Amino acid sequence: MSIPTSPFEIRQRCRAGQFDAPTPGLAPGFVQANLVVLPYDLAFEFLVFCQRNPKPCPVLDITEVGDPQPKLIAPGADIRTDLPRYRIFRHGEFVEETTDIRPFWRSDLVGFLIGCSFSFENALLDAGLPVRHIEEGKNVPMYETNIDCIPTKRFSAPLVVSMRPLLPNQVVRAVEVTHRYHRTHGSPVHIGSPDAIGIRAIENVDYGDAVTFCEGEVPVFWACGVTTQTAIIRAKPEFAITHAPGHMFVSDLRDEDLTL
Repeated sequence: MSIPTSPFEIRQRCRAGQFDAPTPGLAPGFVQANLVVLPYDLAFEFLVFCQRNPKPCPVLDITEVGDPQPKLIAPGADIRTDLPRYRIFRHGEFVEETTDIRPFWRSDLVGFLIGCSFSFENALLDAGLPVRHIEEGKNVPMYETNIDCIPTKRFSAPLVVSMRPLLPNQVVRAVEVTHRYHRTHGSPVHIGSPDAIGIRAIENVDYGDAVTFCEGEVPVFWACGVTTQTAIIRAKPEFAITHAPGHMFVSDLRDEDLTL
C-alpha cells in the first residue's frame, strides 16, 4: 500500500488501522503535532506548564472536555484514532502502546496538540540542508538533557531535544530557517558538545533512532515535544495518553501559518 501524502489521507488511514509508522517527511508543508491527553482536573496546570516552557511545549490547540475533535487545527478529525500510534500511562508508568484510544476514552479527558519540529523540516530541505533521519527512512533521534524546564506544583521535566547532524557551515542557515517557526520549537537550543547538555553518547538515543554522522558534521539540537511525556512520568497522574514518539498528528494547518 502506498504511503499517504495529504493530512486528510494520513488521518483516514490511521483511523482505518492502515498506517502506524513514524511521520517524518509526510505531508510536506503541513504542521504536525504532539498529543497529550489528561483528565480535566490536571488540564489547567498542564497548560501553565506549557506556557512557562513554550520552546518545548508550544500549544496549537486544546480540545473541549470529552470532545476528541481538534477544532482549530483539523476540524472533523478525531484524536482518538487519527494518529499512527499512542502510549497509555497509568500513575506515570508506560503500560502499553496502541493504534486506537477509543477504548480508553473518558468524558473528563482534554487533548493538547503541541507543535512539532517535523513541521520545519520541509523548510530545511527547501534550503538545501540535509535532514538525515528522512534520508535514512528513520524516526528522528531524541535525547533527555540536563536542562530543567520551569516547573509547576505537579509538572516538571528535563528538556528533551531532537537532533539533526549538519556541517558547521550549514548551522547558521539552519538557525535562520527554523527561528521563524516559533510555534513548532523554532531555532536550536544547543549546537555541538552533547556532553554539555548531559548527552554522554550520541549514538544512544532515548527515543527514536540513531542516525549516521558524515565527516565533519556536528549535532544540532532543537527542543522537542516529547518533553511533555517526561513531565507525565514525573507527575504520575492516574491516567494519561500521549502520541508514541515520532508518530505525530498531521493537522490541516500549513507550516507557513505559524511563521513569524
